[in-house]
Amino acid sequence: MSSTDEHFMDLALEQARTALLAGEFPVGAVLVAGGRVVADGGRRNSRSGGPEIPANELDHAEIVALRELLGRQPAIERRSLTLYSTMEPCLMCYATLLLNGVRRIVYAYEDAMGGGTNLPLPQLAPLYREMAAEVEIVPHVRRQQSLELFKQFFRDPANNYWRGSLLEKYTLAGK
Repeated sequence: MSSTDEHFMDLALEQARTALLAGEFPVGAVLVAGGRVVADGGRRNSRSGGPEIPANELDHAEIVALRELLGRQPAIERRSLTLYSTMEPCLMCYATLLLNGVRRIVYAYEDAMGGGTNLPLPQLAPLYREMAAEVEIVPHVRRQQSLELFKQFFRDPANNYWRGSLLEKYTLAGK
């Protein structure tokens, strides 16, 4: 873990705090290239905002940041990107990041229920198998700070996202 990784994770934690203040699941993500932030995002729509804004599992922080980046800089050299996320990317986000060229992923808190970074790429189809040697995963950068945000989220009775799940139990028992 480097001071650079800690610095950019602090920025992802800011995104997560903003999400939490909005009543969302506290995941924040930052995409970095060449030592600067090129996109960021926080979890959206983890709980319903009424009939016109239903909850969904598409607006994960990593996807929000990636969409922002590709909307503004579609030609960016994607293999130069590092993703910083306050939670280990799920299978959907991990595969999406890989398919979009991101090869370095740094996360704070492990997703005991749905984390995707332990996916055995060398055992999968050729598309994934061929990129396995290029992928770098750096876990647990600012883990405790992220864990505290998730504990705060799960302790709030107004939040019902993943209520009663393995993730909630693991988080509230976490150290």
